[in-house]
Amino acid sequence: MQNQTKKLILIDGNAIIHRSYHALPPFTTKKGELVNAVYGFASTLLSIISKFEPEYIIATFDLAGPTFRHLEYEKYKATRIKGDDALYAQIPRVKEITRAFGIPIYEMSGFEADDIIGTLASQAKKIESSQEKLETIIVTGDMDTLQLVNDKTKVYTMRRGLTDAALYGEAEIFERFSLAPKQLIDYKGLRGDPSDNIPGVKGIGEKTAIELLKKYGSLENIYAHLEEIKGAVKDKLEKDKMIAIQSKGLATISKTVPIELDLEKAVTREFDKQKLLALFEELNFHSLKKRISSTDSKPRIRRGGFESTNENTGVKDFKFEIADKENHKELLENLKNQKELAIKLKTAGTNAHNSALLGIAIACKAGRAVFFDLEDKNIFAEIKNILENKNIEKIGFD
Repeated sequence: MQNQTKKLILIDGNAIIHRSYHALPPFTTKKGELVNAVYGFASTLLSIISKFEPEYIIATFDLAGPTFRHLEYEKYKATRIKGDDALYAQIPRVKEITRAFGIPIYEMSGFEADDIIGTLASQAKKIESSQEKLETIIVTGDMDTLQLVNDKTKVYTMRRGLTDAALYGEAEIFERFSLAPKQLIDYKGLRGDPSDNIPGVKGIGEKTAIELLKKYGSLENIYAHLEEIKGAVKDKLEKDKMIAIQSKGLATISKTVPIELDLEKAVTREFDKQKLLALFEELNFHSLKKRISSTDSKPRIRRGGFESTNENTGVKDFKFEIADKENHKELLENLKNQKELAIKLKTAGTNAHNSALLGIAIACKAGRAVFFDLEDKNIFAEIKNILENKNIEKIGFD
């Protein structure tokens, strides 16, 4: 019998929550509960299940409190601005949705979700029988887990917004960084990581770091051949040797968290469909309800479309849709035929005049809106044509 390759999805829950919160406009339920991050997570989850059709799926989350890295370096992540309370308040709802899908949650005090993912991916790599092979796909919103990529592990990460994503294997990482996945931690040892307040070697730039790693392979080997390196680069490396070694350690994802991968619990099994539909109804996620197949309770997902209605039900029955590569043409076609559109921009900063444009929310009925990620130039061009149409009245805010 030929080996069958099955897929294990490992979700970085906090990364997707943060990405969703900042990518989507704020919107609430009828009761006033802010749920944009919850919606983004649920929509991403449905898309992942539809795209990869995994046999196994697990969600991981950070827990509040310091990790082992804070004990090693008290300034770890010290420069990060605390996230909005409105973001963290949505995490319990995200976990509620995750459990409603029957997806197991892994989390542990003292470790980050990345460490749990690293440990599970490492354990999954060792699983292989004569009948079955296992491929792990890490779903995240950042680049930290790229160091985990190998012949059995890939990373699917959102590059911008929620709809522009890339799948990284070993070849894709080398093409982008000119380094192997395992060398990315050596790179951070040299260059540091400002987002996590990891210092690195002061004065070592990107080009120099890559050249050193191409020649010597690893941080340890660079220092083993320090006498071969000349001039200011040698002086900088010599001065910050301990900092470089510590920085690499801080950037390294642990693969030894005391947890065990339980594939039986991670099976993509039937979920409580009525419970999930009731939860989506409570959260006013009407478009997501339509994406759940009506044929059975296995997570086979249909793509969503713009929800048309003959009634103007108002914002109390708000319905929101995220355009993606599958449904954007249908959504745009619907907008072209409208006489009036309401528009709200999503920008990187609070001042829309001097901030990067990330996306646009457009409504053609009260309480009905669709959000477009403007990374796709074709979508941008089509929306531009709609907005320049003098026969369509546009209503803006701010």
